Amino acid sequence: MTDANPYASQPPKSFWRTAVAEPGLYRMADLWQSAYSLPANARFATYGSCFAQHISRALQKRGLNWVNAEPAPGKASAELAARYNYGVYSSRTANIYTARALEVWVKLAEDPARCDAIEVWQDGDRYRDSLRPLIEPEGFASREEAHAMLRATAQAFRRSVEDAEVFVFTMGLTEGFENARTGQPYALCPGTVAGHFDVSSHAFCNYGFMEILISMKEAIAGMRQINPRIRFLLTVSPVPLTATATDDHVLVATTYSKSVLRAVAGELANSDPDVDYFPSYEIISQPPSRGQFFEPNMRSVSPYGVSLVMEHFFRGLDLSLPALDRQPDPDAARRIQAEQEIAEEDLACEELLLEDENAN
Repeated sequence: MTDANPYASQPPKSFWRTAVAEPGLYRMADLWQSAYSLPANARFATYGSCFAQHISRALQKRGLNWVNAEPAPGKASAELAARYNYGVYSSRTANIYTARALEVWVKLAEDPARCDAIEVWQDGDRYRDSLRPLIEPEGFASREEAHAMLRATAQAFRRSVEDAEVFVFTMGLTEGFENARTGQPYALCPGTVAGHFDVSSHAFCNYGFMEILISMKEAIAGMRQINPRIRFLLTVSPVPLTATATDDHVLVATTYSKSVLRAVAGELANSDPDVDYFPSYEIISQPPSRGQFFEPNMRSVSPYGVSLVMEHFFRGLDLSLPALDRQPDPDAARRIQAEQEIAEEDLACEELLLEDENAN
């Protein structure tokens, strides 16, 4: 008797006809089911590229516990807090576009004294932190102030890891720039939004699969040293590159970048039971969507696309374990209200400023 082939026992979700073609985009099911069960009151820390900000906001709107380890001071209005990049991520890191940058943030959290080695760029009579050059709209008054504020955020980043049951990270770019001598990564290419480009000092990097995998593993290991019980949820931003520093067409460069990031995320999720992957990239960018979730610029994701992504996210999230015994956060309601007052499309996204380089 011949054994049944491996496809014979596969469920409907395993076949394109029954999982995609017949139900259509809006009736697809089982796209994602959380790889692990979480407490009903699990806390989530969120970081990454611009698209990650949608996850931060969605968690709060659903009444889940989003970690805000560096809230705006005093009674700052929602508008003022947003202008100074409070409430965007679980600490005031600004966007973390690459795995290499995440690795550096974890090292700063492990030892905030390392912040003093991070480059600070002079901008007229003001100063800018090279890891987050637009975190203060007008810059800092001195190098000392820039380093002091960076140390505060490094400590807040550590608190967010300590406090969270899940660390959510949206992978955004393979391309980045580093200091050719020290290896320190930058948020963006020096000389675009801040600083000055020096071909002898600034090296372009298009990180490959193994480089990104190593950086992610280093970052994960470092966070586990801080919080041994933390879990990880990876996503890949569906937003195409604003610009590429390679010789490729930006469409080709985008496909390469997202493919490598998706492969790394898949490798991590397949090899570690405490690392999961959520398919926001697939929902927005793959054939069933027919590109309908991109705005006319064919890059920005529309609110309809974001809504569908979050629908699948919360449908698959497993919060079935008993709630942990912890004190409620007295500031949670104020933070949620502040977030809701900020327009959904008002994302803090430094990478968009690269478009200005082409316009000038």
